[in-house]
Amino acid sequence: MAARAKAKSQIAARAWQLLFDFFVATRPERDRTLESRNLTANDSRALMSLDVDAGKTMGTLAREWRCDASNATWVVDRLEKLGYARRRSSLTDRRAKLVVLTQKGARAKFDILDEFHTPPAAFLALERDDLLAITHILEKMPRPATAALATGKGSKKA
Repeated sequence: MAARAKAKSQIAARAWQLLFDFFVATRPERDRTLESRNLTANDSRALMSLDVDAGKTMGTLAREWRCDASNATWVVDRLEKLGYARRRSSLTDRRAKLVVLTQKGARAKFDILDEFHTPPAAFLALERDDLLAITHILEKMPRPATAALATGKGSKKA
């Protein structure tokens, strides 16, 4: 039984290594998507967590992004300068400012996700049956709570 479990963990480690290495190797394509919008990977992560309607306070963003408030402020300032986000007053607490996506930000978020979800050439080169097998396997995997960010849920098409 222990040998079977070890073999499974070794297989899982190899599969994960191959997936991870593929994502690392194809990062330049994703970087070009971000660079065309003057965004860094960190800016993109921030953009994906924002919404047009549901504003978030700087404290909430700092906790969500696992950074200090000054770093969150710096990222929001960058997004504001690019026209992707704005601060607005809270309807329930006039002391609080909420960060929301602008229509330009929502459009950028939609377009970035669309480009990120476009398969790279190496993936498209696989046989149809192989792609079906990969899809079948990946659809079995449980989705973490943060998967909504990757699917674009919570964003609005401009």
